[in-house]
Amino acid sequence: MNWTDLVKARIKEIGMTQEKLAELIEVTPGGMGHWLNKRREPSLSQIAKILKAVSLDSLLLHSDGTLEYPDEAISNVVHTKSPVAYQKKFPVISYVQAGVWTEALELCMSSSTDEWYETTERTSDRCFWLRVQGDSMTSPAGTSFPEGTLVLVDTEKDFQNGSFVVAKLTDVNEATFKKLVIDAGQKFLRPLNSAYPTMPINGDCRIIGVVVDAKIKIT
Repeated sequence: MNWTDLVKARIKEIGMTQEKLAELIEVTPGGMGHWLNKRREPSLSQIAKILKAVSLDSLLLHSDGTLEYPDEAISNVVHTKSPVAYQKKFPVISYVQAGVWTEALELCMSSSTDEWYETTERTSDRCFWLRVQGDSMTSPAGTSFPEGTLVLVDTEKDFQNGSFVVAKLTDVNEATFKKLVIDAGQKFLRPLNSAYPTMPINGDCRIIGVVVDAKIKIT
């Protein structure tokens, strides 16, 4: 189920108006209407606030806008489980491990971590989850990856202009997660938070992989 359908069913169940929901998360009623009617897309952090405001806790939000939730989460929504045609599980690793991914691959794909999460995206077998640190990829509007978001990195997917990538700079010991921008042949690593600088790639950077999925835990 898409998060918008779940929220609309929930506010109907608890007798809340869209106007009251907008007030609770400090946006205009018109803005809330755009979000719930899929005319505009809020950030993941804004979706999290909406779900919390209607008391939908411990839900798992996928990057395609669908949710995993307990059957009893909402009474007037029928949750039907359909078989997943494609599903793989990958480990969560640290930024340091990601920085030496080629060397750490065998270790990371073994039982060296207790955290493994599934994806229904079609990926290669050489993927890992990375937990976002800090707020450099948090944006006040549009696509946003707040701290704590899990992003799935496919090390065999080709990058292009606009891809979200994990890269390794030669002068640091760990990886970085940024948006790749290619302008007139020059590559840049750009944060989504304008408070952080854009970094030009001048032969001192290796792109480890492309982000193909993301999950944020609603608590």
